Amino acid sequence: MTIPEKMAAVLLTGHGGLDKLVYNREVPVPRPAHGEVLIRVTACGMNNTDVWVRQGAYGTEDDPSAVSTWRRQGNTLTFPRVQGTDTVGHIVAVGAGINPARIGERVMVDFSIYNRDDDSLADIDYMGHGRDGGYAEYMALPAENAHVVATDLTDVELATFCCAYLTGERMLERARLVAGERVLVTGASGGVGSAIIQLARARGAIPIAVAGPGKEAAMLDIGAEAVVTRGKGDLVEAVHSASHGQPIDVVADLVGGPLFNDLLKILCPEGRYTTAGAIAGPVVQLDLRTMYLKQLELHGSSQGSRADFRQIVGYIESRKIRPLVGGVYPLSEFRRAQTDFMAKNFVGKLVVVPDDR
Repeated sequence: MTIPEKMAAVLLTGHGGLDKLVYNREVPVPRPAHGEVLIRVTACGMNNTDVWVRQGAYGTEDDPSAVSTWRRQGNTLTFPRVQGTDTVGHIVAVGAGINPARIGERVMVDFSIYNRDDDSLADIDYMGHGRDGGYAEYMALPAENAHVVATDLTDVELATFCCAYLTGERMLERARLVAGERVLVTGASGGVGSAIIQLARARGAIPIAVAGPGKEAAMLDIGAEAVVTRGKGDLVEAVHSASHGQPIDVVADLVGGPLFNDLLKILCPEGRYTTAGAIAGPVVQLDLRTMYLKQLELHGSSQGSRADFRQIVGYIESRKIRPLVGGVYPLSEFRRAQTDFMAKNFVGKLVVVPDDR
């Protein structure tokens, strides 16, 4: 195919409101460098990280309210930036050193920039932050990050997996969740939360969901053993009832805020708490006595390793997990898509597609 000189893309032009997201049809199409491929993007899933990076909502270790971007190890974000992590597309060109036979492959992008040869995440970055991502018609990326997935899922469906499921898998890996254990999942109707429910079932574990009113049936449909309605009564008592008094071994928390102390109360002795989000508030109070008297473990987690990505691909190909498409939007209506995303009136993932798709 003929590759154009210009493309449409959504540019993040700075930290701030939705006005910082600019749909531009005159963005130069990237060219693949040595070891890279160029894909024509067909779908890209939305994530909370997109919003928090736009808002500069990550704070710093010295000032939780400071405007700051995602990385604690040194900022790699420059403006304008094309965000978008969960990218699916077709390879249309290759850079030097890459076999041209790869042209035509449909690929799911492993969006992580690992910066190391091992599975350590100590210096992790991602496409859509440290380099341009998939909210565009074309995207250049390292060839090793472009993966063919043996599935008959549509491009939109495939674009619901990567960030959410990779994050969820890493959380459960860090918490060492095993078959037969019970895991309480907060924010269960969102992308990561709904992923964790399915990933827990894939391990033989028993997930209990905490979700907003009206989402209970959807949580049961994707595999939750029971559902606790957020904001309805005492959380500790509600979880005790939902688990029939059985211990909660792991809490996978994506909410934080005022729920935090109740979640530690809910954990059984030697329980494990793991978090990759704080949509209800990142600054919490911790009674260290609860932590040490109950022998608790607290884990922070973000993204995932190469091994985690391979595990997700395996789950997709074996149909142990399934896509949850909450809505599809054209790239030109990106602001509307992100507005709806922030309203959280959906289950699963919202996906953005180029207008001609």
